[in-house]
Amino acid sequence: MHKFERFFKLHALLHSGHPVSMKRMREALDASRATVNRDLEYMRLFLHAPIIYERAANGYRYDPDAPTFELPGLWFNESELFALLASEQMLESLQPGLLAPYTEPLRQRIRELIAQSGHSAETVSQRICLHSFGRRQTQSATFATVAQAVLECRMLSIHYHSRSRDQTSSRCLQPRLLLHYRDNWYLIAHCEKAQALRTFSLDRIREAVLHEAPAAPGDESELQDFLGSSFGIFSGPVQHWAVLRFSAARAAWVADEVWHPDQVGAWRDDAYELRLPYADPTELIMEILKHGPEVQVLEPAELREMAIGRLEAAWRQYQK
Repeated sequence: MHKFERFFKLHALLHSGHPVSMKRMREALDASRATVNRDLEYMRLFLHAPIIYERAANGYRYDPDAPTFELPGLWFNESELFALLASEQMLESLQPGLLAPYTEPLRQRIRELIAQSGHSAETVSQRICLHSFGRRQTQSATFATVAQAVLECRMLSIHYHSRSRDQTSSRCLQPRLLLHYRDNWYLIAHCEKAQALRTFSLDRIREAVLHEAPAAPGDESELQDFLGSSFGIFSGPVQHWAVLRFSAARAAWVADEVWHPDQVGAWRDDAYELRLPYADPTELIMEILKHGPEVQVLEPAELREMAIGRLEAAWRQYQK
């Protein structure tokens, strides 16, 4: 555990108002007595924390007669700060509606947590920005109906417009999961028409009707396999493994990226080779093509031919 994480945990313990024993602090920090003593001394000397020892209770606490003490500086780690800022900015972007009485108190609480970093919520929001790209608009009523169906495990009927086929179809669904992926919302549900799990983009739902009938309980392992076994939002059982070869220049970035938890990357001479599983090539081919001449599809042959076909079609556009 990093030193600053230990300070944060100690601060939370000492802030409770009750004396905290050395044993409890050691268990919370998973640290030795010497480490805890050093941390307490550091907080006293350099952070000016009003830590006192109460002999009668055999514990430590903040001096109740001293001014309220907060840790200085930004003490959130990367994931905690992102979660708070993302939540705050998402709530701020919601249109006023039925959810406003519930979301506004939550938003204020998030701003209070951000302020515990030692900086005002306004300063943090102004100086640290989360920029959305490619976000599509979802109707508030649709989102509310779908979210209710997911949380209450109730059957859902929708009229869904497919971009690829430019057709609208009626579907009866057993909702399983509401997923936020790359700035857009998706519903993972068992489709009675397909008799399988499917992914539905909320912005393509033209109408959503919630039923009283409960949805059948789903298999959690099936859901996890559907979500995590293959690359991207178009998930499902693994069908192929892609083998991609990146130039040394592009590998300076790609080698540090995680495309899939099961990926395997290795340097081959002056290039970087990435292997990852996928089921549907739709999203993967878009990710590949954005790297232009800095990447080459080695395997499988079907994916390689698809990339060649897309590049040739793009070249014909410019020949016109």
